Amino acid sequence: MGLDQTLRLLAKARGLTAGEIAAAIPRVGAATVSAWMRGEKAPAAEQLDALARTFGVPVGALLATLASTFDPARTKGEHTLLAAYRALDTRQQGALLEVARGMAGMRAERARRKKTTAQDAS
Repeated sequence: MGLDQTLRLLAKARGLTAGEIAAAIPRVGAATVSAWMRGEKAPAAEQLDALARTFGVPVGALLATLASTFDPARTKGEHTLLAAYRALDTRQQGALLEVARGMAGMRAERARRKKTTAQDAS
């Protein structure tokens, strides 16, 4: 995936316009960001760093297939949850994942019990 496509996906996933992205990068205008997103120009190294900070991703995600994990088909709620998760420190992220895994396990257990109960009734 090219940088231009990655930038378009990230912008869409975050709901950002070229102007909003440009506002976060020193000495860059919306026209320049639009040119990056069309693949007509490429950002310099310091601009890549600023882009990565703006999107909250490692620079490598802008240049590699890691960007494909930012699927624009995700719901707004999923993007909001991911942004909130990224705002947490490492300890908080670990605690949140533990809670989420526990909730998922409880849901799976309820489904298993429901299935077992239905089979026993028949």
